[in-house]
Amino acid sequence: MFKYLSLALTALLLTASPSMATAEDGAPIVIKFSHVSAESTPKGQGALLFKKLVEERLAGKVKVEVYANSALFGDGEELAALADGRVQMLAPSLSKFDKYTKRLQVFDLPFLFTDQAAVDRFLKREKSRELLRSMNSSNIYGLGFWTNGMKQLSANKALRTPADAKGLAFRIQASSVLEAQFAALGATTVKLPFAETYKALESGTVQGTENPWSNFVSQKFEKVQPYVTITNHGVLSYMVVTNSKFWTSIPFQIRTELESILDEVTLSVNQTAEANNQRDYEALVAGGKAKIITLTPAEQAAWREAMLPVWKQFEGEIGADVLHAARAVNRK
Repeated sequence: MFKYLSLALTALLLTASPSMATAEDGAPIVIKFSHVSAESTPKGQGALLFKKLVEERLAGKVKVEVYANSALFGDGEELAALADGRVQMLAPSLSKFDKYTKRLQVFDLPFLFTDQAAVDRFLKREKSRELLRSMNSSNIYGLGFWTNGMKQLSANKALRTPADAKGLAFRIQASSVLEAQFAALGATTVKLPFAETYKALESGTVQGTENPWSNFVSQKFEKVQPYVTITNHGVLSYMVVTNSKFWTSIPFQIRTELESILDEVTLSVNQTAEANNQRDYEALVAGGKAKIITLTPAEQAAWREAMLPVWKQFEGEIGADVLHAARAVNRK
């Protein structure tokens, strides 16, 4: 009987998923952390800090390899790579999870959060923790939310009123909410990987985009997008995710330490993101290549009014409970 059990165990080990982790053979567990942003962005710095702290505290047990700027996988392929074990950790923008859950669309709704402080308050609420676990059935395990600041609109012409965006094509991530947001302005959208955005703007394939200041500066978009309107209309946030089966296969003590490190890194990323965006905004102004447009309160209200119907359009998919929790963090 023991012979048959041994044979069965051997067969199980041979057919185990390649994403399963083990440290029992003495070799360190390898975590490939892939992302599409530059190393200078808050996301890029967060990935490097995670690597540094893991190497300090789990030396010989865990090895972290960071691949920035789509060096390993781009927007369109990274989640498939996570599923089959070619990468163990990602930090995609929340729009990338649309096919797995509709509830995360709350972060794409225009003018939902009044400022970054409101976003930070929401991420501390129980509802955001529920959202981290909303894709468990798809083998995607949420480890934390990283923010990259509020989004601004850029274009090849000045955008001062919603009517100014009519007829323009904007680069967006794959997001039904973002499609509806620009449709409300009479604009069209083109879904493109982040790494292809610069060339698309340069060639005129698209005439506008939306980004926080750090992405705008790190990609040197000011060379091909002369006008930037300060709208703060949306938030760009990421979810740090891993393969659920891979994560739960890590020995408990090591996994607990990794989660503790990631919590520490998440706090650092979210505390510095706003400061980095302010720094990059000031650098953009000082550079003099971009024409920064500051809206009056009445002009800002007009943009909000134009996009507001998008909330109602997606409330059913997102859930009234999530929408209510998000609106509740805005201070009057």
